[in-house]
Amino acid sequence: MADRQTAGRGRAGRVWTGGLGNFMGSTAVALRSDGALPQTLALVAGVAVHSAVLAVVPELAGLQLKWPNDLLVEGAKLGGILLERQGPSVVVGIGVNLAEAPEVPGRATVSLAGLGHAVSRDAFAEALAEAWAETLAHWHGGGWPALREDWLARAHPKGTLLSVNLAEEGPVIGGFAGLDAHGAVLLRLADGAVRAIHAGDVELVGSNWSAGLE
Repeated sequence: MADRQTAGRGRAGRVWTGGLGNFMGSTAVALRSDGALPQTLALVAGVAVHSAVLAVVPELAGLQLKWPNDLLVEGAKLGGILLERQGPSVVVGIGVNLAEAPEVPGRATVSLAGLGHAVSRDAFAEALAEAWAETLAHWHGGGWPALREDWLARAHPKGTLLSVNLAEEGPVIGGFAGLDAHGAVLLRLADGAVRAIHAGDVELVGSNWSAGLE
């Protein structure tokens, strides 16, 4: 864990800074040749972080996961997850706004303190360690199909309009239609076709918030 973070980064090399009192931590996961698909690990981490937040603030309303790696409260970003492959392991970085929400131009952010919930960094870290150990053991033990359903139960409802900015095509808009077996987000397009998106910046249509640790 870090007390302060001044040289962090988010998805696509974006700058990410963290303030005193927020949670900023990382852990390493050793991959197994017969284990679950590595790309599902970001979603599994999301389930653990969601569980940890509800463990410390069980009365918190409006908490949702958004593909692929973010935690929202009523559409505003509370936290995010970044994964990087390092040889046979994956480093999982997690940031959660406990004490303060960084100002991100054009994007809504929120902190637990700002919502009236005082949670210490160490208390949250303890809850996250417990949730992470349980969730990771389930993932290693072949539990991805059940974890996929768990993620869906914690996410924005099916039918939520999403826009995915693809490098070669530009924005693709469709209704959230779930996840495929490999963790890709499914979008139902205007013509009724369902398309699997494996990577891209996601925005909730009608919101000024977009995906990724900024």
